[in-house]
Amino acid sequence: MKNFALIGVAGYVAPKHLKAIYETKNNLLCALDPKDSVGILDSYFPQTHFFTEFERFDRHISKLQNKGIELDYITICSPNYLHDSHIRFALKNNANAICEKPLVLNPWNIDTLIDLEKKTGKKVYNILQLRLHPNIIALKEKIQNTIKKNPQKRFQVKLTYITSRGNWYFTSWKGDLAKSGGIATNIGVHFFDMLQNIFGEARGLKVHINTKDTASGTLDLPFADVTWFLSIDAKNLPSNAQRTYRSIELEGEEIEFSNGFENLHTKSYEEILKNQGFGLLDAYPCISLVHKIRNLEITPLIGEYHPLCKNI
Repeated sequence: MKNFALIGVAGYVAPKHLKAIYETKNNLLCALDPKDSVGILDSYFPQTHFFTEFERFDRHISKLQNKGIELDYITICSPNYLHDSHIRFALKNNANAICEKPLVLNPWNIDTLIDLEKKTGKKVYNILQLRLHPNIIALKEKIQNTIKKNPQKRFQVKLTYITSRGNWYFTSWKGDLAKSGGIATNIGVHFFDMLQNIFGEARGLKVHINTKDTASGTLDLPFADVTWFLSIDAKNLPSNAQRTYRSIELEGEEIEFSNGFENLHTKSYEEILKNQGFGLLDAYPCISLVHKIRNLEITPLIGEYHPLCKNI
């Protein structure tokens, strides 16, 4: 049984991590969040020591260490802009870090963390759960087999992800570009990781739309031309869609992956506990790409672009 701490336990994604820690039969010793709506702890770890102030959380970890109780992992579910700091906190406290997406906001943050890993001997793991989705694994195998037979093959891919959010989003840290990294970073980073993992690291990029609620553009990958569209604006949803719409079209054929997300965090933890999780270098391509999207000038709608761009 491994000892865990969790930063950001009141957050949206934290219950998936609590469930994963519980289902892998490990122990959550302490948790931190400035918000105290953490009744979810009762369902998994009611004995966990909970703190709303970082200083008291830090002191508690020191007290544990003085008693010879070491943390094996610190899970990080805090706002995006705090990930880098909290990962460094974990490593400096002799614990491995497990961090939600995006790992960090800028690629140079990863360079610093690589050095810190070497100094501390601890590891940083990123939750890239789409890589573990059965349908995505099958798709990758299919693509690789096709490329082996025809190395010149280029696939045509259309990615659409619309997950509607209310006005609260723009008041929260998620609506602050400096804190969330914007739409492409906050809701798109997993998809960009998945696409590059299947078709190779991006060689070219165009951005056609980049507003507070919508981003769209094209990607030139070694084996695919990708048009992508990301939005939190419900007006962009198809007429028959629910509040969230995910679609990947490969050569005009829909790839089904709407289901199968239920246990991906637990699968991620199982791999991490076997020292086979996704590390800093795995996350580098997607972090580099979303950083470029955030800072690239808008390109006019000429040539290939996602059809939903015409509605903006």
